[in-house]
Amino acid sequence: MDTPTPTPAELEQHLRSLAGALTGPRDAECVLCYVDRMLDAFGCDGTLRWAGRWRDLRLPRAAGLERRLASRGGCCDCEVFLNGWTYRDDLQAVGEDGEPDWPAVHPSCAGVGPRSAQPCANWVPLRGARW
Repeated sequence: MDTPTPTPAELEQHLRSLAGALTGPRDAECVLCYVDRMLDAFGCDGTLRWAGRWRDLRLPRAAGLERRLASRGGCCDCEVFLNGWTYRDDLQAVGEDGEPDWPAVHPSCAGVGPRSAQPCANWVPLRGARW
């Protein structure tokens, strides 16, 4: 028995559902854990694409999220971590130079409430960064 060929509309719908499953925030996942996970999977495009996607899907009325990230030097998704936030010390490994390094396997998100745009307890601001 032959399987019917899907229509273009059916294929587009299937791709949209796959994209949503691959790039959607997990339950109670904070913005920083989400952005970190998306950067690992898809990289940075020089914008706050992943932070904006998290906001659009979780808290569409959190209009100041990108502004707050930029106030810490996070003008794109990767800069959020280069300039603004890092894992707290007990979650980091010690590098060969004796300085803290991010863990090879990133910890699970500690979770946030459904109306929180704050990072979870895994994250601390880098010295000199403002929120």
